[in-house]
Amino acid sequence: MTVPLSDPDTADRTGSAPAHATDTDAAAALLAALRRDLPAGTLGTGPEATGPYATDRSGSRPAGLPLAVVHATRTEHLRTALRHAHTLRVPVVPRGAGTGLSGGASAGAGSVVLDLSGMNRILELSPEEQIAVVEPGVITADLDRAAGEFGLRYAPDPASAAISTVGGNIATNAGGLRCAKYGVTRDAVLGLDALLADGTPIRTGRRTVKGVTGYDLTGLLTGSEGTLGVITAATVRLRPAPEETVTVAAYFATFAEGAEAVSALTAARIEPAMAELLDGPVLGAVDDAQGTDLRSRGGALLLLQCDGRGAAAEADAAVRRLRGRATSVEVTGDPAEAERLLAARRLALPSLERLGRPLIEDIAVPRNQLAAAVREIDAAADRHGVRIFTFAHAADGNLHPILVLDPALPAVPDAAWRAAGDIFTAALRLGGTLTGEHGVGTLKRRWLGDELGPDQHALQRRLKAAFDPHGILNPGKAL
Repeated sequence: MTVPLSDPDTADRTGSAPAHATDTDAAAALLAALRRDLPAGTLGTGPEATGPYATDRSGSRPAGLPLAVVHATRTEHLRTALRHAHTLRVPVVPRGAGTGLSGGASAGAGSVVLDLSGMNRILELSPEEQIAVVEPGVITADLDRAAGEFGLRYAPDPASAAISTVGGNIATNAGGLRCAKYGVTRDAVLGLDALLADGTPIRTGRRTVKGVTGYDLTGLLTGSEGTLGVITAATVRLRPAPEETVTVAAYFATFAEGAEAVSALTAARIEPAMAELLDGPVLGAVDDAQGTDLRSRGGALLLLQCDGRGAAAEADAAVRRLRGRATSVEVTGDPAEAERLLAARRLALPSLERLGRPLIEDIAVPRNQLAAAVREIDAAADRHGVRIFTFAHAADGNLHPILVLDPALPAVPDAAWRAAGDIFTAALRLGGTLTGEHGVGTLKRRWLGDELGPDQHALQRRLKAAFDPHGILNPGKAL
């Protein structure tokens, strides 16, 4: 038995509304309205134009191709598309760079993709207030570089920072390499401009560091995967760039031993800005793709970064606790050498993509359960006979077990789904969560009820209906 990557039974199991089946008359009427009201070159139709927008980096492919793509460069383009789609009950799928890993931006037959990548302006950057106002299509690393010109940084740092957008990061509440110290994307977002399902504009949050007026709609929209509104601008917090950064690379005999070492650092109150842990199979994949020799040095690699005025002292404290556990430890304060070491982590997923079709999972557990989660992942791989490659944002308990599948297979093998199910069940049993930063999308909806429970799940569906009464915003995702 095999199950398609975007499982058609998911909606029945979760109780969420299935994707709309747009009738021919509504589709024709929408296309006519969009051709009339949008500027020339904004609307794309036909298989060549819509095919590239059917899936995201997850590879999750719904049935059919989108009806159209709106290449928005201004908020008014989005308002026009939403107003007509809402009236005609046609589903819309917001999309940034398409780097999502859970199928949140996959778009099937009858849907209209709202391509936000062309809304890529930094509207304001205030060094005095340490904030920036950006459109959703701004590339994450570009914002960080722009902030760097003023001695600041945009702290969220997903491994895909060079290609992912700020809007996409907000949609999934992305984490990243620096989140152990600086938090996830939600911790950097002060306010949002967004459009509701009918095109009504709203502004949430504030420009001030503090503010508690009303419900926290900014926090609710962040991580909502485009199911509650379409983000058109974000006011984000910037932070001072650290005066000093020290990078530590420690090799271990096994991944579990590396995980135990990170737990020991946490217990010792050592708080690195970054703690990335890669297992032996991942190191081997990076070696094959990049010509390095990491795997020969150990069965796991831990990359730590300490930053700020006390970086050297904190790194020294970490090294003292690692030396009795690690097979070797290297320390550098040289930025170029640090980037060389961190390249192994940033290139992990591209290296695995060379081996086959990744099914990328994303669980988080309490930090003192990290080693136990590693053992559960290994057991699931052995039990079901599947290849699993794992790396982790170790300091906050966020693991990415990746199942690499034969790309020739038309669907995900049942053994892979069973292994994924065992991993998710283990994460919940250890007090963790189904997803730490990638979002639920389509790939995890079958397990959502196990974490939320029926009462909270029903409440979240009522919230969705309040924002989107006709269910046109990214239907079939997240809930």
